[in-house]
Amino acid sequence: MDFMELRKFSLSLNTSLGKTLIMADPHLGFELSRGLRIRTHFEEILSEFILLEDPDLVIILGDLKEPLGLSFEMKSILNRFFEKIRDFNVVMTKGNHDGRLEEVTSKFPNVKVVDHFLLDGLLFLHGHKQLPSVEFFEGYLGHVHPAYTFKGVTAKKIKVFVRIGKFLIFPTINPFLEGFDIRSGIKLVPFLREAKNADLFLPEGTYIGRIEL
Repeated sequence: MDFMELRKFSLSLNTSLGKTLIMADPHLGFELSRGLRIRTHFEEILSEFILLEDPDLVIILGDLKEPLGLSFEMKSILNRFFEKIRDFNVVMTKGNHDGRLEEVTSKFPNVKVVDHFLLDGLLFLHGHKQLPSVEFFEGYLGHVHPAYTFKGVTAKKIKVFVRIGKFLIFPTINPFLEGFDIRSGIKLVPFLREAKNADLFLPEGTYIGRIEL
């Protein structure tokens, strides 16, 4: 796989903890929940991408895994993933699909699982719960899997980054997963349900424009 595809759906920032790689919604093991017979081995692709980027800190904005439960096969997938990146500091902001994740991460001291994470005034969270009572000037979240459909001769759906006020919503980093229409997806975020409009950006950073929600 071309790692440029993953780079487009992630963000690299310089923070007080060094080079910080941010991504959302990998949904490892999605094949297990969707009845697919062919395994993509995306956990291996993602770990190789992290090794290639060589960050000082990895922040995953929730939904590391797809199945709500934790089967033996899902544990194996997660163990292989964390084993590959055990030399990197990893912060997981727990998502609604991440039940029992600590049963695996407890064996990896480099991985921290939290409800939210505050760094240099930046708030990192998944986005399925209410905002924590902390001061911040910019928030990063996932959960929505935002996409926008361009209508022409044929309709084409593209995963996008979304800016609403001081919040930036990430698309899923998983290239095998499509996004959801942002107008319906934003209703899944309790603190953004009343938002009136949103600014959309292509993964390359190109500004598309503002849409009404």
